[in-house]
This record gives sequence, structure tokens and C-alpha cells, in this order.
Amino acid sequence: MSEAGTHVGIAHARAGALVAAPTAPVDEAAVRAALAEVMDPELPMLSVVDLGIVHEVEVTPGDGRIRVAILPTFVGCPALELIKASIADRLGAFGRPVEVVATFEVPWTPERITPDGRRALLAAGIAPPDVGAVGVAGLFDLEARVPCPYCGSRRTTLENVFGPTQCRTIRYCSDCRQPFEAIKPV
Repeated sequence: MSEAGTHVGIAHARAGALVAAPTAPVDEAAVRAALAEVMDPELPMLSVVDLGIVHEVEVTPGDGRIRVAILPTFVGCPALELIKASIADRLGAFGRPVEVVATFEVPWTPERITPDGRRALLAAGIAPPDVGAVGVAGLFDLEARVPCPYCGSRRTTLENVFGPTQCRTIRYCSDCRQPFEAIKPV
């Protein structure tokens, strides 16, 4: 068993030990509200809901089994097992069997980040991707201009495609002279 698998197993065990028996009916709205409390480990200012990775939530009538399908932001995301374990841990409080799976049924795109999530990223100094920013910014400029989260200027340049995580880059603003992180457009 992998280390990540061990963490998932521990989260499932803890979740099952938290509540001995189901006490109230659980519906999809209650599960989604609980998911809004699960923060992304790499972007802790965002919940998994605000990040837009919650794809499907199912609550089985009868036994109340909860199944959540999430969309990884990138193939090979190192935080995926931790996210799954955090979701299982939080939903375990309902006292129902919980299954969390990753799916590539549809691709995650930055457009799935909620408006609240975009505001949280900006407040943390991370530029969210422009929604609908397609095409060439200028005749000789093949890179889309990412607005600076500090001053709003579009006079920014890519400094390093390899940011602190797979889904982020390092950029630099020519106007306020601040380096900043940006979510990679997918």
C-alpha cells in the first residue's frame, strides 16, 4: 500500500469512528455544504467547491451512502490523495459510508473556479486565469497577458513556468515590480 493509500485508510477509519450511527437524513445539499469546508492543501484559501473540482455528489436512498467524484486539476496532481482523504474525513461525520473517486470524465478547467474563489486568489496575491482569454495579445506577443493581482497591470511577463505546484507559474509585473503566482491556463 502506498503512503497516500495509508492516509486515505486512516481518514476513512477516523471518519467512521467519529459518529457511531447516522442521526439525520443526508441529502446532496448537506454534502455540498460540508464540501465547502474542505480546503485545498496547495491553495488553502480555496475550498474544493470554490476550486471547482467537485464533479458529482450522489447520496444513495436507503443506506445514505455518499459518493463524491472530483476532477484533478492536473494529471499526476501530488495533492490528489490528500484531497480525497480530507473529503472522506469531513463527510465521515455524517456517519454514512463514503466513497471519493477521481475522474477524468470531463476535464477540469480554470473556468470552474467560482467568483468567490477568484476573489480569494486575488486577495492572496495569486492571479486567477482570465475567463475566456483566448488568442494572441498582440502581433508579436504570443503569450496572453495575465493581470497583476496587486496593481491590475497587464504589463506582466512569465518568469518561470514551474511554480510552487504543477498548477501555478511565477510571473513578474513591470509596473509595480512585484513577482506573483498565477494559475496556469489549461
